[in-house]
Amino acid sequence: MSVQRFEDLIAWQKSRVLAGDVYRAVAQGPVARDFGLKDQMQRAAVSIMANIAEGFERRSPADFARFLTIAKASCAELKSHLFLAMDVGYIDAELFRKLQNQAEEVNRIIGGLRTSLNTNPQ
Repeated sequence: MSVQRFEDLIAWQKSRVLAGDVYRAVAQGPVARDFGLKDQMQRAAVSIMANIAEGFERRSPADFARFLTIAKASCAELKSHLFLAMDVGYIDAELFRKLQNQAEEVNRIIGGLRTSLNTNPQ
């Protein structure tokens, strides 16, 4: 059975949860007042799920793989911002670990999906 909707992709589902968690994390505390970092974190998180969806809807394995690469890059951007947010005391180590673990899981799933497209380009 092949996936018919981007909403059925585990990568998109997990990135949706990650984006929601990032939005909640930056809605309060000192990071909420750092509009630049807050905005960048939100944009990176949203970019992950948006690129998965957009690439899927292109209905071309090559296009989908390209958008998955962009989603992985956005995931790396988010992880980098999380380090800064922790380093300057905006988020605590527990929240950092939680969001980093989620981002790493999403990154691995996207990587696996991209690999499957490269080995099975139907």
